[in-house]
Amino acid sequence: MNTDQPPEPFVVLDRLLREGFSGGDTRVVDELCSPDFVEHQFGFRGSPAESIEKIKRGIDDLHRGMPDFSLVVDDWVVQGDTVWTRATATGTQTGPFIGPPTGRAISITVFDVARVVDGRLVEHWGVPDRFAMLAQTGALDRLRG
Repeated sequence: MNTDQPPEPFVVLDRLLREGFSGGDTRVVDELCSPDFVEHQFGFRGSPAESIEKIKRGIDDLHRGMPDFSLVVDDWVVQGDTVWTRATATGTQTGPFIGPPTGRAISITVFDVARVVDGRLVEHWGVPDRFAMLAQTGALDRLRG
C-alpha cells in the first residue's frame, strides 16, 4: 500500500531503520520507542528498558563490524497501527561482527512487523536472514573447520 503520504506506522519504523540502523544514530531509539515497548526479536527480548538498550547495542555492533551498513525498505504494508516491511541490508564486514573481520560484503533480507501508537513503537518482531549473514561473512566456513 504505497501512497504519496505514508501512514504514521510506516514513517516511524522507517525512521528507526534509516536513522538508527542505517545511520548509526542510537538516540532515535529512545525517541521512537515507547516506555512500554515490547520486543519479540531473538537476541533483543527483555523488559522494555532492556530491549531498548539491546537495540542500541545492536546498532553499535553492526556499525563497528560494518561501518557501511545500510538497510533499505523495499516493500511495506500498513493496516491500522501495524506495519510490515521487507528490506535489504547491505554492508562490508571490515570489523568484528559474528567473528573476525573478513572484508566480505553481505546482502540479506530483513522482515519487520511493528505496532505504532501515538507516534511510538509499542511492539516489534524482526526477522533478519541470519543464516545468509553467517554464510556471507564466512562464519559458516569457520564452523566447518
